Amino acid sequence: MNPPPGSRASAAKKSAATVSWRDVEPAPVVLVSGPEEYLAHRAKERVRNLLRGKQPDLEVTQLDASSYTTGGLTMLASPSLFGEAKLIEASSLAQMNDEFLADTLAYLASPADEVWLVLHHGGGTRGKKLLDAVKASGAPVVDCQPMKKDADKLDFVRQEFKTARRAIEPAAAQALVSAVGSSLPDLAAACSQLISDAESAVTEETVEKYYGGRVEATGFKVADAAISGRGAAALASLRHALATGVDPVPIVAVLAMKLRQIAKVKSAAANARDLGMAPWQFDQARRDARLWESEALARCIQVLAETDAQVKGEGRDPEYAVERAVTMIATSARR
Repeated sequence: MNPPPGSRASAAKKSAATVSWRDVEPAPVVLVSGPEEYLAHRAKERVRNLLRGKQPDLEVTQLDASSYTTGGLTMLASPSLFGEAKLIEASSLAQMNDEFLADTLAYLASPADEVWLVLHHGGGTRGKKLLDAVKASGAPVVDCQPMKKDADKLDFVRQEFKTARRAIEPAAAQALVSAVGSSLPDLAAACSQLISDAESAVTEETVEKYYGGRVEATGFKVADAAISGRGAAALASLRHALATGVDPVPIVAVLAMKLRQIAKVKSAAANARDLGMAPWQFDQARRDARLWESEALARCIQVLAETDAQVKGEGRDPEYAVERAVTMIATSARR
């Protein structure tokens, strides 16, 4: 029988390395580490599916490191009566007990044949001795960190569509991140839905049709209209959002972010990386900056700071405060 991808023969040729959750291959031991649960789920799912593709009779077992009993790993890794390959998925390593630590350290010295062990550590210092030992053994490590930057989320969207062999226009990818990018599982689900439903390349109009009502999208719609001086459109979007129960706080936050980005590009002859902005954000801010004088920009930023305090409890009428700020911004932009 030919060894499956990532078997002992191929793993021996590899040195310890951090690998992407998209590219991880099965190995005698795989460490999935980091607090982003969704990426950890995708990494473990990939290993499981690759093994099942080569080993249809694969036996999959779940193991909780926080409630582990001595000898459990040895028993699970022992050859079965019919010789099926085994995948052991150990979770809760961040809360592992001493029994799990001792048994897994011993197991690393001589992993069982036809057994693949996937360890998931969600972060923290508990079990550092085991993590260090796994890394020293040369096992692949999947680093699952939260995607906080829009650039990382945009790359995630592009890769989801590329993997599915579907097309998405750059503006549509940006709109999707703006609409649902606050949660990675939500963003992944949105990609999956668009990939499944759209009959051709996904456009900005497609994203608007599916997700235009989301809070984040509403904030950007109001901000884009106000900053470009389209007061009527900005107020119409704002009033619709408020009438349907959207909190004014995220709308003010988006307005403030967009104005700060304009201020950055007006005050510094730098590139996107120097200013901590995604390239598409930098280009958009440069286009918007052409409509703004520095004095008007400073005045609106100050008004938004006051509005932020009002919508967070200091004002009697948050909706009036944000509407006043939007009106001021729209009338301050050059047309």
